[in-house]
Amino acid sequence: MIDWRNGQPFSSFFGDIYFSRDSGLEEKRHVFLQGNHLSERFASLATGAGDAFAIGETGFGTGLSFLCAWQLFDEIAPSRGSLDFFSVEKYPLDERELADALALWPALQQYADDLIARWPRRVPGWNRWSFAGGRVRLTLAIGDVAETLPEIHNGIDAWFLDGFSPARNPEMWTQPVFEHVVRASRPGATFATYTCAGWVRHGLEQAGFQVRKWPGFGHKREMLRGCLPGSPLMQPSSPATAIVIGGGVAGCAVASALAMHGVSVALIEHAPALAAAASGNPRGILHARLSAGMNLLQRFVLASYGHALALLDEKLPIDGIARTECGELQLAFSAEEVQRINKLVALDWPPHILRYVNAAEASALAGIELSHGGLWFPAGGWLVPPRFCAELAAGPGIVCHTGHRVESLMAMDAGWRVEGKDQHGQTWSHEAQIAVICTGYQVKSFAPTANFPLTPVRGQITMVPATSYSENLRTVVCTSGYLAPSTEGLHMMGATHGFNDAAIDLRASDHAANLARLVEISPMLAKAINIDSLDVEGLAGRAAVRASMPGALPLVGELLPGLYTSLGHGTRGLITAGLSGELIAAAACGQLPPLPASVLSALSPARRLMGLICRASRTGT
Repeated sequence: MIDWRNGQPFSSFFGDIYFSRDSGLEEKRHVFLQGNHLSERFASLATGAGDAFAIGETGFGTGLSFLCAWQLFDEIAPSRGSLDFFSVEKYPLDERELADALALWPALQQYADDLIARWPRRVPGWNRWSFAGGRVRLTLAIGDVAETLPEIHNGIDAWFLDGFSPARNPEMWTQPVFEHVVRASRPGATFATYTCAGWVRHGLEQAGFQVRKWPGFGHKREMLRGCLPGSPLMQPSSPATAIVIGGGVAGCAVASALAMHGVSVALIEHAPALAAAASGNPRGILHARLSAGMNLLQRFVLASYGHALALLDEKLPIDGIARTECGELQLAFSAEEVQRINKLVALDWPPHILRYVNAAEASALAGIELSHGGLWFPAGGWLVPPRFCAELAAGPGIVCHTGHRVESLMAMDAGWRVEGKDQHGQTWSHEAQIAVICTGYQVKSFAPTANFPLTPVRGQITMVPATSYSENLRTVVCTSGYLAPSTEGLHMMGATHGFNDAAIDLRASDHAANLARLVEISPMLAKAINIDSLDVEGLAGRAAVRASMPGALPLVGELLPGLYTSLGHGTRGLITAGLSGELIAAAACGQLPPLPASVLSALSPARRLMGLICRASRTGT
């Protein structure tokens, strides 16, 4: 997308430069930082309340404006303050283009390096990445500005109206866009833009901004800046303390996200160790099963996938022991899967997310003969969930209380209180300003969540002895089940689905069901392993119980004042738990959410519970 002209990046699509030929860095600082009085506003953030300042941008481009704002915030803002930066970009650069463009500004290298490291994890739709230990958060929406801006909750304090010249990119400068900008803003919000076009000025004034001209940068004589009427509203202070109930991946992810927002967390788990239940499998795969419809569930899963990869890069780097990035193949093994895959491929995905491969390419990637082609996810792989949970829970500000069973949860004037007994039978209690329930299907034991329609789903994995042929397998391969490459002489296969079954005994019938899927994956592999001769009674494995919700969307968000849930992740927990934790932390701290408003509404436990009550009243049940 970038052409280089006289050493400067140029967009051939829009026929315009990405930044000033005089000095792109100084232009950004003059127009956007000074134009929005950011030095004064960053410095005035409260030192003790954990104030957050939010910037919105139309047109991410090379990310130069984001990096300039981050650098200024880093230099001026109090240590307890935090920065949310929201930007929309329809045509993102690729990895090489971004790195080359930002290499022009060595003064920003330490910030640029962090952005460049996250860039390969971008997905279509919404992306949420944290920097500087969680103090700076970037929400990048890859899509059309007219579709994206209506999905922002009002909360923007300052706008960078960018996106190439209005004459070159008129879709970014329409009256509906200006009106969406206003609706997404707090009272007293400001804007700045390098353009001084009369119709842009009139459009912004019509939308509600008070607009005036200001000296431009370089050869541009004038630019526009302005503000909305009213004074900024007092932001609610972030909670100082939180209780998180449940030490699986959902609870550990919530605890980690809250701690990164400066909240002291008591993480409570009834078992003697974290990740004792569904998150305790020796390995888990990153499996993003998408459909072509891009409904609310798919938008959530895709955003979660990109977030999970970036979070894993930070918490559990690839080492071949606790985590690999060996890739994942989703095979077109049935008529239904062929239809799903063909629809997905027609959407023209970025190759770093997924691409179609035929049977020969799939076999070459996998290292064994496969009968079907399908989707190749190069960033897929496997990880050790207990290690992931341990890393999430190891952050400062988190105290783990294992062997503590919660017997009651009650609201108080200043927050929430939990009581119970420890593994020695001693009573204990904790109080905090907020509480988060992450207990899976056992949530029914708590009064506020007793009516949630969570279904226990039993799943059993099977450990299959490797053979000289199966040792060649290099990737995760998925059909109606999955097979992972061998480690220490064993392949992991899974997993069965037993609805309304909470038993965790190992069953030979479930081992047999897992083994039968080998034929779907590779008849030659099934023959090499000789599944008919295996003693299913003697195979190793593990059974655990997950919680599933009707419609497959989990319950994430605020249920009652100060009470949140992260429940019902089903088989997707390794992907969806991280972004769910970030969503809860942002909501509790009054900061910009990491997901569009429509997805937040679909995840909301309060909305879902109200829907259940309404349906029950209509049916008389």
